[in-house]
Amino acid sequence: MNSSLPRTVLDAADVSAVTQLVLAERECRDLGRWARMRACFHPDAVVRISWFDGSGPEFVERSIDMARRGVRATHRLGPVAVRLNGDRAVASLGATIDIPGVLDGVDICLSSHARFLYRAERRDGRWRLASFEAFYLRDELHPQRPGQALHIAPEAVAGFRPSYRMLSLLLTRQGYAVDPDLPGLDRPETVDAMGREVYGWAGLEP
Repeated sequence: MNSSLPRTVLDAADVSAVTQLVLAERECRDLGRWARMRACFHPDAVVRISWFDGSGPEFVERSIDMARRGVRATHRLGPVAVRLNGDRAVASLGATIDIPGVLDGVDICLSSHARFLYRAERRDGRWRLASFEAFYLRDELHPQRPGQALHIAPEAVAGFRPSYRMLSLLLTRQGYAVDPDLPGLDRPETVDAMGREVYGWAGLEP
């Protein structure tokens, strides 16, 4: 882009590029556009979420495997807030993760409420994601067919964190290991630490 343009114009273009990058990554995840999703990440990107902790490229492969297993998560996204510092940026947005499934013979949908944080970095003139992380707020689980009732014994979820209790139950039943020490609203210090790490990477205050 023409460097003679005002700084505000250049920053607005970067904010738009990072916003579209974040939205593209989630859209591709929901719609199974795996090649485009892979192109959103730098090769050394890291992803840390409920069911996965590893590299960006591996996250895409594991997402493909999850889709093949019939786990069809979709995402409702809030507005994207982007903060820039040169060739680095942090994007933050609220999200609801909807996961349909069957639990104890009942058709259900789980809705997990979280906030996503993305690190983006411009290399060779192109913005890509350097990380994708989340902290968890709360979740709920509902039957999907009229007349069906879901009965979950308290002891079935006794070992799970309040911020992602039902998400942990469903993913565990589907064969995924869920980290019990993720950043979550029930442990505010973990959210604060995550914010300091992510924004500090970009030379920004949380």
